[in-house]
Amino acid sequence: MTLPLLSCLVFAPWAGAVVLTLLRRAGPAAVRGIALAFSLSTLALAAIALGAFEPSRTSMQLVERHSWISALNVHYHLGMDGLSLVLVLLTGIIAPAALLASWRITRGIRLFAALLLLLQGAALGVFLALDFFHWFLFWELSLIPAFFLIKLWGGAGAARAAYQFVIYTIGGSAFMLLGFAALYGATGTLDFVQLAQLAADGLVDQRLAALGGAWPHVVFLGVLLGLAVKVPLFPFHTWLPPAYAEAPTGASMFLTGVLSKMGVYGFLRILWPIFPAPLQAAAPVLLWLALAGVVLGAFAALRQTDLKRMVAYSSLNHLSYCLLALFAVAQAAGSAAPTGEAATAALSGTVLQLFNHGLSAAALFHCVGVLEARSAGRRGLDDFGGVRTAAPVFAGLAGITMFSSLGLPGLNGFVGEFLIFRGVFGLAPWAAALACLGLLVTALFLLTFWQRVFHGPRAGAAAGDFSDLRGVELAPLIPLVVLMGVLGVAPQLLIRLFNPLVTAWAGHPVVP
Repeated sequence: MTLPLLSCLVFAPWAGAVVLTLLRRAGPAAVRGIALAFSLSTLALAAIALGAFEPSRTSMQLVERHSWISALNVHYHLGMDGLSLVLVLLTGIIAPAALLASWRITRGIRLFAALLLLLQGAALGVFLALDFFHWFLFWELSLIPAFFLIKLWGGAGAARAAYQFVIYTIGGSAFMLLGFAALYGATGTLDFVQLAQLAADGLVDQRLAALGGAWPHVVFLGVLLGLAVKVPLFPFHTWLPPAYAEAPTGASMFLTGVLSKMGVYGFLRILWPIFPAPLQAAAPVLLWLALAGVVLGAFAALRQTDLKRMVAYSSLNHLSYCLLALFAVAQAAGSAAPTGEAATAALSGTVLQLFNHGLSAAALFHCVGVLEARSAGRRGLDDFGGVRTAAPVFAGLAGITMFSSLGLPGLNGFVGEFLIFRGVFGLAPWAAALACLGLLVTALFLLTFWQRVFHGPRAGAAAGDFSDLRGVELAPLIPLVVLMGVLGVAPQLLIRLFNPLVTAWAGHPVVP
């Protein structure tokens, strides 16, 4: 009997949550160790999947498909391609780092760890499920642990931020659910692979149009709204700064490092192959919204004095680059312009940016969390000064993280952004030119962060007993920083996993 590797990937963290729930008498040290072991299972199983994965194949691999609800033609269907594998690897790295960053939490540690494991399993389910029925279950289940992590362990405004996060996301998901209900009524299937093939043959729009002339665009808009809120796409971003800022450090790391990638993944897995014509028609408008996220997100970050809110707006800015590339390719495909090389660069940059941003953003939130812990909860831009003198190791790691985030050549952030701009310049030069303003402002607010907090005379918390990183505080940062350097000089280690897939997308833009 073949090991159901993908099912093990998805459900191993959930098994860990069940174990923690049953072990009511386990001490804090045992709880932390068990949670970390189950969280690391994703990385171990992903390594096995990596060994069996064939990058040259663009179809789904390690597929598991079983009939589930025959009356509705619903199947339990899991599969992995290069895009899924990259995001599974990212989850396997960020989830243990988030747990390690939460190592010193003492209040309700068992529940906290179980919720993080539930969140990890839900995210993996989204990245691997290929039938909308259980993909949507994983999508919605991710809200429950995220809500309680923010509300129960967050800051002073945590309750409001948690409710805002859930209301926004559920509201968007309701439109997406209605859209897929209409799609099921027209096609009789919820399977992503089958729907993509129907769309390639022109049958999705044809069958939706039979319900009424506007139905293809109505269904597209419903699904778009659900995904746009999750990324988030400007102007559906207003839930993000309070949620990220009020969440505890470990939850902030997972929210920005993994959960925000679910929305972009949905664009690539659902909108791109199943709704090619409506996406191409909407691309000119969506391109402007992505530009707004790039530029206004950077300016909003520049205006922040709360370091956590600054990093939150930075996340909006960086993920908007991914959407900018996707919409530029869609617009060019709709105009029948040649897109091959430029589209390949833009889409490669998008997938690479998803991974690289996950590393740098999670590390930035951990750095802010360290500052907060050292200063009795303060995290203002003017609350510190001269931290480099007090904590040189911490300053060095934080500096590498910030320079990675602003795209310094030699670090991982540069490669993804370069490929995105290389592609967008070939497809929509005016959009790439305007987006450069976002790059300049990103450098400005990150360098301001670096100068005000780490340089100058010692002030605030740094003027007192501000000790350097040690032990478990180093554990989340070291692997993330090492990967920033490795992928900065050898990005092909990751690119080779998805390059054949992206090349196929660029050659046939409507059928990933």
